Amino acid sequence: MQTLLQSRLQAIDSAKLQQTLTGMRRGIEKESLRIDPNGHLAQTPHPKALGSALTHESITTDYSEALLEFITPAFEAIDQPLEYLDKLHRFTYQQLENEKLWVNSMPCIMDGELSIPIAEYGSSNIGKMKTIYRHGLWHRYGRLMQTIAGIHYNVSFPENFWQGLQRIDGNDAPLQDYISDQYFRLIRNFQRYVGLVIYLYGASPAVCPTFLRGRQHNLEWLNEKQNTLYTPYGTSLRMSDLGYHNDAQAGLKVSYNSLQEYIQNLSHAMRTPHQAYVDLGVKKDDQYQQLNANILQIENEYYGSIRPKRTIQRGERPTTALAKRGVEYIEMRCVDLDPYLPIGIGKRQMRFLETFALFCLLEDSPEISDQELECINFNREAIVLNGRNPELKLHCGSNEVGFHEWASSVVGKIQTVAKLLDEAHGTDLYTKAVESQQEKISSPEKTRSAKIIQQIRNEDTSFYQFAMQQAKQHEAYFLEKPLDAADLEMLKTAANQSLADQTQIEESDDKTFEQFLSDYFR
Repeated sequence: MQTLLQSRLQAIDSAKLQQTLTGMRRGIEKESLRIDPNGHLAQTPHPKALGSALTHESITTDYSEALLEFITPAFEAIDQPLEYLDKLHRFTYQQLENEKLWVNSMPCIMDGELSIPIAEYGSSNIGKMKTIYRHGLWHRYGRLMQTIAGIHYNVSFPENFWQGLQRIDGNDAPLQDYISDQYFRLIRNFQRYVGLVIYLYGASPAVCPTFLRGRQHNLEWLNEKQNTLYTPYGTSLRMSDLGYHNDAQAGLKVSYNSLQEYIQNLSHAMRTPHQAYVDLGVKKDDQYQQLNANILQIENEYYGSIRPKRTIQRGERPTTALAKRGVEYIEMRCVDLDPYLPIGIGKRQMRFLETFALFCLLEDSPEISDQELECINFNREAIVLNGRNPELKLHCGSNEVGFHEWASSVVGKIQTVAKLLDEAHGTDLYTKAVESQQEKISSPEKTRSAKIIQQIRNEDTSFYQFAMQQAKQHEAYFLEKPLDAADLEMLKTAANQSLADQTQIEESDDKTFEQFLSDYFR
């Protein structure tokens, strides 16, 4: 009997619908810490030569003044986001004075919470809101966990693909409603199978002890020098409870069974006070400590491995945009920085992620029950901390299955989907990208996480020394070939324009901050 995946693949092939996949769009958001020459977090403000972190479309900051975020537009050609990121990195290195970009997801040497400068966005109402939100994150989660960096990989499918798939499915709902439902179908399966991506591409198995100073943890010392903490079979500490986790969110259930439930759950969390945050207070000595005392200050505080997204208009909340106009694309948030690659990601991984996303869309995707959600969460944490253990077992309902058996089966299904993308693009690179991952399943030592641990061991070094070595190599890579005059002028113009745009916003504010906040949350 045919599975749903097989029948959908057959129908897509019969309709030649795979040709529309050339219209897929992808974009990248990539974070990197600025560090001083000794590998400590930079204490300098966001460089003015890079423009305004509030208004620049491509170079901004995330949590800290020192946590740069590079953002590409959405492109149809897979080379273009990497080329764009490359230019942003070269431009940035031409503006940095004696600083480098840290190339690992887990942070550099940390000198305590207060050594992490919270990002500033100017005197406008929206700028104040962004900074106060980050102060709220500090009081709720601490500053240290906000220095963890990663890559968000954004993917959307073209409208003519959705129209053809809707005909195949015999669905007569309004097209945007169908598209939103299908993206949530993808998201549910992404949660079921995200452990595979974490295993294959996790690149944060170790951390500098300064990150965990004074905190309880179960990590082990990697060597006798006791200057690196790690998990022997770990893959991605970034995705573990050492990363984004607190008690309020631990009890928060956000449903991905439909767009309506997702919006309702997030909205409820943004309206519901949490006693610890009430006790903290919104203001202290007339200074804002947080935006509000609710479980979530705003939607983005909810940390998931994937998000449904819709481009927002100025001053619009993400849930409002989703409710009005539906899902536009998905944001995969599980990608560690690859310290061996200057940009932190390469085309082979991009092709795998896109094939994985298409597989998650086409595979059968029933609603997630509370019981299944428990299994999903257990399995993800098991793979994060113990993924390379050949004895690892996953929970599948009341049964157990060996991780490698499960992973090999899923990769086999993904390979059948890769053929669609190869046919669309007239290549075999998608199939090769997937095939190359099978080897990592049978040979865990070939994963990025294993390679990092092995290199630290072989060189009798530390996580810090390994990371600094990679940072210096990537710095040299970007500096040895400066931008050409036209690209340099274009990026300088964009930086200057963003500074002017920030000034214009600050001068045009006509509300008090309290009025602005009230209107925003109304």
